[in-house]
Amino acid sequence: MLTHEKSEKTYVRGRDLLPGGVNSPVRAFRAVGGTPPVLRSASGAYVEDVDGNRYLDFVGSWGPLILGHAHPEVVAAVHRAVDSGMTYGAPCEAEFELAERVVAAYPGLELMRCVSSGTEAVMSAVRVARGATGRDVIVKFSGCYHGHADHLLVAAGSGLVTFGQPSSAGVPEAFASLTRVLPLDDVDQLEALFAAEGHKVAAVIIEPLPANNGLLVQRAEFLERLRELTSQHGALLIFDEVITGFRVGKGGYAELSGITPDLATFGKIIGGGMPVGAFGGRRDLMENLAPLGPVYQAGTLSGNPVAMAAGVATLDVLEQTDAWRRLEELGAKLEQDLAPVLESAPVPARLVRQGSLFWMSLQDGEPPRSAEAIADGAAGVYGDVFHNLLEAGVNLAPSAYEVGFISTAHTEQDIELFRDRLADAFASLSG
Repeated sequence: MLTHEKSEKTYVRGRDLLPGGVNSPVRAFRAVGGTPPVLRSASGAYVEDVDGNRYLDFVGSWGPLILGHAHPEVVAAVHRAVDSGMTYGAPCEAEFELAERVVAAYPGLELMRCVSSGTEAVMSAVRVARGATGRDVIVKFSGCYHGHADHLLVAAGSGLVTFGQPSSAGVPEAFASLTRVLPLDDVDQLEALFAAEGHKVAAVIIEPLPANNGLLVQRAEFLERLRELTSQHGALLIFDEVITGFRVGKGGYAELSGITPDLATFGKIIGGGMPVGAFGGRRDLMENLAPLGPVYQAGTLSGNPVAMAAGVATLDVLEQTDAWRRLEELGAKLEQDLAPVLESAPVPARLVRQGSLFWMSLQDGEPPRSAEAIADGAAGVYGDVFHNLLEAGVNLAPSAYEVGFISTAHTEQDIELFRDRLADAFASLSG
């Protein structure tokens, strides 16, 4: 058994200083119960807590660490940047270097702007869409998370075309009412919305590979129809690639699907572990931004040299090492190795995988493609599996609805260790 005495004491102290003892809600373990380990270091595919427990990590700081923790080339790039100054509040070479790489890689991207988070990127892309179209209504899909900006913190309601209702206190209903929410994978409701309100829609925003409420792989036909309808009605299509950008491939999910959005948002990987986001798209749309146009957006730390250096180093290593091929190999091994474990589990379990992203669907039938299709009982089962794995030294996300991330730091032996520990975790359920 692992000891957690220091983590527990530290977390008790933290609850007196931070709401819930955390700076981001999911870290509090409310979805799975128990006390979170307080981490003190990380390297490669492993993290270590203040009690000295070491865990094989498939969280990867929620996605950005595609090269693993503390990759030496990224760390060296950050050190060099820090030695020259942490922030300037002025243009620096590194921001142009990062932009060159992102613009060259992503389909249809002509101009981009860096910000400091994925939430900020999405918020700014939506503002550009409204400014460029002169329209107010935004369409999103239930099960897709786009950060905590007010206009996107809305939940799906019942009915054909639902008006957004706030899913967080502090969000005015009048503000959220400009957001429409539709279920994923439902062409009929999508077409009905555009027939009724297409002339009001500034943009439709979607995670083309939804990865914040399970891994909800969409049918190509659904995404293609979405592209057709937005074009026909003069609305813009925004791909939220904060998670998928540079993870599922060099050109993100746009390249993988063959669908080019009007605007796209990025984060996670292009910061190499530092707080970085970006949004971009066609030149005519992005030129609406100040100082060229009337849409205002600014940020003191946007494009700061330290964060840019981490992003440039990460993208360079990915390119130079053919990392996406390696990640696909590891993902395929995970899928192959886990198949017999999940088939023999005492509960329904299937693996959903796209490249280095994976998720366990703990329900009968085909894996769901929409939030509404996720079975209610999955969370309870997951909590038991999660804690059994954590005590065995394997760290997954503390939520049944969050995905796992493979990095290039993982090895075949790490995958096999996960397989064996997962088999033990399921065996303890039936025991």
